[in-house]
Amino acid sequence: MTTTRARLLDLAAMREVVRVSVPLMFGMVGNLLLLLVDRICLARYSEDTLKASGPAVFTATTVIMVTTGAVGITRSYVAQAHGRGDKRGALDEGANGFVLGVLLSALLLLSTPLLMAVPELSGQPDRIKELEAQFLGLSTLYGSVMTLNMALSSYFNGMGRTRVPMTVGIIGQAVGIVMTVGLVFGRFGLPELGMRGSALGTLSAVSVMFLGYALCLPRGYAAGFGRLLRRGARQVAGVVWLRLRRGAPAGGSLSLEELGQTAFVWLAGVLGSVALAANNVALALNYAAVIPLIGLGMGCNILCGKAVGAGRHRDIPHVMRVTLTISGAYVAVVAVLQIATPALLLSPFGLDGAGSAVTGHAVDTSRVLWTYSAAFMFSMVASGVLECLGLARFGFVARVVLMWGLCVPTIVGFVLLNRDDPDMLPVMWVIFSAFEAVMAAVCLWRIRRAVANQENRLHTTDAVQQTA
Repeated sequence: MTTTRARLLDLAAMREVVRVSVPLMFGMVGNLLLLLVDRICLARYSEDTLKASGPAVFTATTVIMVTTGAVGITRSYVAQAHGRGDKRGALDEGANGFVLGVLLSALLLLSTPLLMAVPELSGQPDRIKELEAQFLGLSTLYGSVMTLNMALSSYFNGMGRTRVPMTVGIIGQAVGIVMTVGLVFGRFGLPELGMRGSALGTLSAVSVMFLGYALCLPRGYAAGFGRLLRRGARQVAGVVWLRLRRGAPAGGSLSLEELGQTAFVWLAGVLGSVALAANNVALALNYAAVIPLIGLGMGCNILCGKAVGAGRHRDIPHVMRVTLTISGAYVAVVAVLQIATPALLLSPFGLDGAGSAVTGHAVDTSRVLWTYSAAFMFSMVASGVLECLGLARFGFVARVVLMWGLCVPTIVGFVLLNRDDPDMLPVMWVIFSAFEAVMAAVCLWRIRRAVANQENRLHTTDAVQQTA
């Protein structure tokens, strides 16, 4: 009887994880599609926009991730309030997150001249620098709207209503795809703007999303702003400052991860042009493969935050095990396909037009990509749980030490010892995966300690002892 009951509880938990996570996964796949359409449009518009798109998009994404990641902590605050059964508290936490989003959006807009000056640091021709500056000048505009959208979507996600962001996201992404094609090439009666059209296409997408979220907000959401302001300037500053302290490390971790991926790409080039080309193809496949894992990690974050809010810290390991079981099954299927049919999986990412040397090394690399997916599965779940406990700073410090203090220097030494040897590309991926696994292990150790001590630092700088 006990075994049957436990199995049923597991099935119920799996259904809940799937219910919360699957819409998040679909929303991220839509973001990936919008990104691919954008890059394809710029690649086909001209050789100059192709060259300018990589540095410009990377720079913009790295900066915007800091603000969206910081505001994303709102999801954990709302989930905790929802777990306590505090409906008004959840509305207030959502409103507090929006206030933080407004402040960070303003800072992002103020950084526009600085971002537009970044291309001057490169050795690219003036025409390429001009295109990069055009994109970066508009990126802070759509980035500020994305930051506000993150605050609004975090309310719905924290409440477990993940279908709302999925639906709003898909509608916005569809509009963005049409507008990007139209504004880049001058179709559908729209002006031909090239590089600027790409940024404006993204702006149109996120603007539609903002309108969608505003229409879906519940009654009483706006009243949260009034309750916050009535607390007085000092308390308002305290609330926003603590939330920034809790959210900034999460945004910093995302930005550092993006920087680490870019460093990995450049280091692969030391192994030779063949390795660089093969890695670009494999990297695209790897990115597509891990997208669903991000959704599952966010779902785990929401459910664990809800448990913490209800004072049920001991539910966290169970939610994590269920999430990792689902993630593990997905990774196992992907691993089989990557090992058994690598050429088939790689062909949509440009393998068909590559030479035999690039094809061979891309196939070999594909067969070890599962090591990164497996490690990322654990680190993504662990990062989400740390965030819902108010311990994102620990994950940020761990990533700084492991990624930039150990992993990057190790890979630098490795590629310098194996310069112009593309056969070493799969080994390079295994090293990268190993450090991601260590990152996961360190974070899981901290979670175990936090659960044992029933920590919850979202609302305080100290550990909080709660009764189960």
